Amino acid sequence: MAAEPGTEPGSPDGVRELADAVRALASVWSRAPRRVSPRLSPLQLRVLEVTDAGPPLNMTGLAEALCTTSPAASRLCDRLEAAGLLDRLAHPDNRREILLTLTPAGRSLLAEVARRRQRDLDEVLAAMPEERRSDLARGLRSFHEVYAALPPRT
Repeated sequence: MAAEPGTEPGSPDGVRELADAVRALASVWSRAPRRVSPRLSPLQLRVLEVTDAGPPLNMTGLAEALCTTSPAASRLCDRLEAAGLLDRLAHPDNRREILLTLTPAGRSLLAEVARRRQRDLDEVLAAMPEERRSDLARGLRSFHEVYAALPPRT
């Protein structure tokens, strides 16, 4: 399908339209964490997501994943631990190293955020005509493929 006049991807109008769409998607995506209890900041939610995503992290690994300092990451963990969402455990092979893991409440909260995000996205997508949903899916797949192939930037 040809682009509408003035909305070619590299044109100023096309970039503006893409930026508007990204803002709308980010708005839908960011609603869910504000509607769970305890309410999480975007950075606190990111700590839970990063901690849940792979093998247990230590504080240095978390700080690197968040692009922050270890003291700042530690303060975030203090709050999440106090809320019962995160545990700090001694590494089984090195008692001086602390590993971060989600508590059952932390996993439950992440699952609730995911359910709410799914509902919010479903609501918007259900209001779109089928052809537009297909166009969106193709466009997002293509964007993701190109993005994933680009060299990492720091």
